[in-house]
Amino acid sequence: MPKVAIVHDWLTGMRGGERCLEVFCEIFPKADLFTLLHVKGSVSRTIEEMRVKTSALQRLPFAEKKYRYYLPLMPRLIEKFDLSTYDLVLSSSHCAAKGARPGPNTSHICYCYSPMRYIWDLHDSYFGKEGMGALEGLAMSLFMGYLRNWDRRTAKSVDKFIAISRFVAERIRNCYGRESEVVYPPVNTSFYVPRNGPGDYFLMVTAMAPYKRVDLAVRAFNRLKLPLKIIGTGQMASRLREIAGPNIEFLGWRSDEEVRDAYAGCRAFIFPGVEDFGITPLEAQSCGRPVIALGRGGALETVAPVNPEGTAGVPARQATGVFFYEQDERALEEAVMVFLRIEKDFQQDAIRRNALKFDRTEFKKSMEKHLKDFVI
Repeated sequence: MPKVAIVHDWLTGMRGGERCLEVFCEIFPKADLFTLLHVKGSVSRTIEEMRVKTSALQRLPFAEKKYRYYLPLMPRLIEKFDLSTYDLVLSSSHCAAKGARPGPNTSHICYCYSPMRYIWDLHDSYFGKEGMGALEGLAMSLFMGYLRNWDRRTAKSVDKFIAISRFVAERIRNCYGRESEVVYPPVNTSFYVPRNGPGDYFLMVTAMAPYKRVDLAVRAFNRLKLPLKIIGTGQMASRLREIAGPNIEFLGWRSDEEVRDAYAGCRAFIFPGVEDFGITPLEAQSCGRPVIALGRGGALETVAPVNPEGTAGVPARQATGVFFYEQDERALEEAVMVFLRIEKDFQQDAIRRNALKFDRTEFKKSMEKHLKDFVI
């Protein structure tokens, strides 16, 4: 059997990347799992039961909560992992994992969620005044040139890139000059299932980060006076509560079961940000609920809108949502009004069928197909 190492940026919670990692651990249950930081108990049992090897970041002060502050150290820390004896390195990367050093006879496949967005296009969101704060952000800016050079250079050690979307494949091409295959991340369609009839509210499930544009939805729904529920936590939560009207309810963190019930009971799911892929719109669709989304980024690959840009639309009974194309509250308001006019035409079964194309079993089969040539 080939000797396999899986490298993942950090283990601090079960988000979209960890759902993919969980499948990688099922494919290679005897692999060693390398990660910069492991907050024990924060991920699924499948991942927790792997042989986890951590970096020196594990021992640094406040790392469990403030690990992004150590970004300038991450290239050196990830390169210290000794992977020279492995036949295959599978990096699961949106930050530094891609930069792990394979041995001279080691194949390296990178499943890439995105080139490091902290340093390429979302620096201000993470390290500006809405993120770390002005002083810390200024200090971090001093390392941007070094980090970008390192990120480009280490892309050369990857034998094969697999991107989570065509949108990310284009970013890999622009940042690294490399081509990539596309394998969409998994949706647990057996867990996210419809129920009888929607409630009276619209829904967001999101981190409260600036680039998620929750503020856009809050302002739009302030004007619309329609009920909006927002599930999630993050640095923008207090400010968003301050500008929200009484029709907007902040629910904070919720369990997977509570999130599923919220999806299944909403009139429509609101998605105003530009995402590399975006798993939450597919979870909503798996529950049979339509999506009102900004028509950019990964949403173009996961939502079938009644109003695609530049082409004829499809009837609502065959569609899974409505797009808006300007990232402002007026455009979102108009999209909601379009939705309200055709709401009863959307078909729950058709919406769910779209999500089934992204089922977890499809992801696992696609990844095994891409990996087989490297593990024979």
